[in-house]
Amino acid sequence: MSAATQPKVVDFKSYVKNTPPMQVVALPPAVELKNVNKSYGDVGILQNINLSVKPGEFIAIVGFSGSGKTTLISLIAGLIAADSGEVLKQGQAITEPGPDRGVVFQNYSLMPWLTVYENVALAVDQIFKHWTAAQRQAHTEKYIRMVNLGSAMSKKPAELSGGMRQRVNVARALAANPDILLLDEPLSALDALTRGNLQDEILQIWETEQKTVILITNDVDEAIYMADRVIPLNPGPNATFGPDFSIDLPRPRDRTALNHNAEFKRLRAEITKYLMAMGLEKQPTLDSNVLVLPDVQPNTSSEFGIEQSDLLPFKATPPSPRYLEFSKLSKIYPTPDGKSTVKVVDGFDMKLKRGEFISIIGHSGCGKSTVLSMTAGLNSISEGVIILDNREIDSAGPDRGVVFQAPSLFPWLTAYENVELGVDKVYPHATAEQRDEIVQYYLTRVGLADAMHKKAAELSNGMKQRVGIARAFALSPKLLVLDEPFGMLDSLTRWELQEVLMEVWERTQVTAMVVTHDVDEAILLADRVVMMTNGPHAKIGKIEHIDLPRPRTRKALLEHPDYYKYRESILSFLSECDHTH
Repeated sequence: MSAATQPKVVDFKSYVKNTPPMQVVALPPAVELKNVNKSYGDVGILQNINLSVKPGEFIAIVGFSGSGKTTLISLIAGLIAADSGEVLKQGQAITEPGPDRGVVFQNYSLMPWLTVYENVALAVDQIFKHWTAAQRQAHTEKYIRMVNLGSAMSKKPAELSGGMRQRVNVARALAANPDILLLDEPLSALDALTRGNLQDEILQIWETEQKTVILITNDVDEAIYMADRVIPLNPGPNATFGPDFSIDLPRPRDRTALNHNAEFKRLRAEITKYLMAMGLEKQPTLDSNVLVLPDVQPNTSSEFGIEQSDLLPFKATPPSPRYLEFSKLSKIYPTPDGKSTVKVVDGFDMKLKRGEFISIIGHSGCGKSTVLSMTAGLNSISEGVIILDNREIDSAGPDRGVVFQAPSLFPWLTAYENVELGVDKVYPHATAEQRDEIVQYYLTRVGLADAMHKKAAELSNGMKQRVGIARAFALSPKLLVLDEPFGMLDSLTRWELQEVLMEVWERTQVTAMVVTHDVDEAILLADRVVMMTNGPHAKIGKIEHIDLPRPRTRKALLEHPDYYKYRESILSFLSECDHTH
């Protein structure tokens, strides 16, 4: 195939700008869906979907798990067929997949035994069979370099980071020379810095290659930053489109500058409120008066057994500024060759008051999770010390409730039984009825009253994480340790569980630490946001005191005059660390 026979991409914006008004001919939509419906068995996924995308337009469709986003992309890609309605590309029916539509899914789907070059060359060799070997090689290398992987061409996927593997996916899709790029949450599994860098690379490719782009995302900021239009997909079953939000922000867009932009703030608030309202319609209401906690102390309590009865209610003591103390905390690991060592965390110093909630934020590899794992007693301390309630931490214990990104539940046990295991350990002196009340109380508080007797294997990821939160609180720990607890969840589930976490925390006032890469989550949850410098030799770079009223809600935060001040402070620090090596 010669260069002349390659698929031609029409630059719609330049076409309109450079063509005299009398000669402008309306181009058919790059993609058009008319009254599209799709079901799987008796379950309706998409209902009456109508969409028209102009050539060269960048649109973002925001929605949540189970709303039918991937089904929508698969229809446009030609991977599945609609039950009714029309799916068109430039006026022609889409009936099968084709190289004119490049698809990048959330999962990497690379051939692990092939190098970066070979993974991309697979597509090029298949589509451009009539080119010479030299032409195909040049074309393959062009797109690998376009996504900044020129130095990694000979590496295999196992040798690459998650962000690099996703870059290979993008290069492979682009190398097919599509005129439409379909991106199905391609960045959701990446850390904030890698995600931001890939967003910029995709935007640069969109500008220079004049692609039409349809991005599926659950991140409102990502949608506004990248797109010309943002369209919500309301939660299913029978998902429908919400109203279009036109993003009238000048390009190129600067993340720091947007933080001061009144239109950005308005759009962000409007889209977020719309999505939250749609999500709330799908959620059952929680009766907060169903259960009460029995007055019984865990055996991990400092006050346990001091007086006549082990079952005395908890007595509040004045907050100590040194309830949890990190003193010159460091972690040293041997290098892969075993010939030397590297200090990942170097002198982490901080004091927490009893009942304080802090967030730790920083780029991947800065040692956030290492600090948390040492605090939980799951990782040995190389130097320094951690003191919790006047006792040195040297191993794991039930006085610290831990919630990880992926909850470690026993799949053959019910939600109730998973929580009961911990309650039995820390309340052996309580009656069976009291232990039952504790388990039921926390499972009800996290919204699992109707699912507590389902096996963990039958629960969604969001429901499993609710069990993990309930289990951690039910231990009545001295310290709650949360390591990116919502990182694997879609935005709506994340927002819901943040509210659940805050609501239960308000009742217990347990001292808490959360590691997150989400700036908004860090501000929403914490009394202080601790920002860590890049590793190795990571330490605390800056601490931001969050003076916002409690109880907090995401809606109230978006309307608070100081919210964007805190946001800019943290974003600026992370941006500066981006250039620190």
